[in-house]
Amino acid sequence: MPDSVPPPRTAPRIRRAAPGDEEALGRLDRAAWSPLHSVQPRPEAPYEPFFTERSGPGQHLVAEAGGRLVGYIRLGRPTELPANAHVRQIRGLAVAEEARGTGIGRALLRAAVEEARRLGARRITLRVLGPNAPARRLYESEGFVVEGVQPEEFHLDGGYVDDVLMGRPL
Repeated sequence: MPDSVPPPRTAPRIRRAAPGDEEALGRLDRAAWSPLHSVQPRPEAPYEPFFTERSGPGQHLVAEAGGRLVGYIRLGRPTELPANAHVRQIRGLAVAEEARGTGIGRALLRAAVEEARRLGARRITLRVLGPNAPARRLYESEGFVVEGVQPEEFHLDGGYVDDVLMGRPL
């Protein structure tokens, strides 16, 4: 399969997204979509732009392996309130299916933590759906703890699922 990415022999290259990455990131995002981690309906053509006014290239770090973009993480502020400007929130993480299990998600998560520190944040938070055990294990292994649960917050794929709030100090 020409689009397959072999597991990287070395760490993936992590960099800030560029405007020219939009098409590749949109394809990656649509291919990675799953009710296990998305509260949005499955994307259908015509597709919305990947970058938005609220989350442009500057809020994304991307992972490259084998000459292709194989993952991204979106880092932003949870609100525009000055009172929580010291907090950054992971607002999305996706890894191409063929690159999962190779450490790309972990590398992106660590890069986001470092970027949040660089930006002066004191905390980093995220939200994850209760049934997404692989993501929860990754986050916990990187020091995130459950700080709250909103029971049955979403109705997805025929059932109610919890919204799990996680965070860690920086």
